[in-house]
Amino acid sequence: MTIYFHEGDLPEGALNAPTIAVDTETMGLNPYRDRLCLVQLSSGDGNAHLVQLKQGEYDAPNLKALLADPNILKIFHFARFDIAVIKRYLGVVTTPVYCTKIASKLVRTFTDRHGLRDLAKDLVGADISKQQQSSDWGADEINSAQRDYAASDVLFLHKMKDELDRRLEREGRLDIAQACFDFLPARAELDLLGYEDPDIFSH
Repeated sequence: MTIYFHEGDLPEGALNAPTIAVDTETMGLNPYRDRLCLVQLSSGDGNAHLVQLKQGEYDAPNLKALLADPNILKIFHFARFDIAVIKRYLGVVTTPVYCTKIASKLVRTFTDRHGLRDLAKDLVGADISKQQQSSDWGADEINSAQRDYAASDVLFLHKMKDELDRRLEREGRLDIAQACFDFLPARAELDLLGYEDPDIFSH
């Protein structure tokens, strides 16, 4: 595994694949209060690209173009949050997308454990450490432990998608999964508009 670290933007041509795994690190879980600090990407080749975005510096044309490219599928885990924070800080709508958390909830109905660590272990036998999850992602320097953690969040998403697709097909739920994925950018936009709580889809 190689971790490529970039400041400010993704180098042109750094990633060239039809499907890219994506994750973000932020200062917290409120996209208006907690800024975007890092975007992690992998083409599924066992390597990861980390793009550090410092406060107020979100002019990242190559990264934005990749995230908005309609010909590249972006795999997330809990895409709803990542899509919202990317729209808030980078100003682009990420599409098309695939969410392993939603896929898991559609086919792993025998459990309520749909976190990335549980899912990676169950689907591909990978043990992901979450020790750095609550570290300071806004620091000027991202240390090696943080880089390893951030990379691990995208390295297994392609293999997880493959297994989840197999189960979705087996259970006859591919179409409903795709409908959910297609709706995610709108769901993220509703969150940014303040319709997260109360949810307009609730009673």
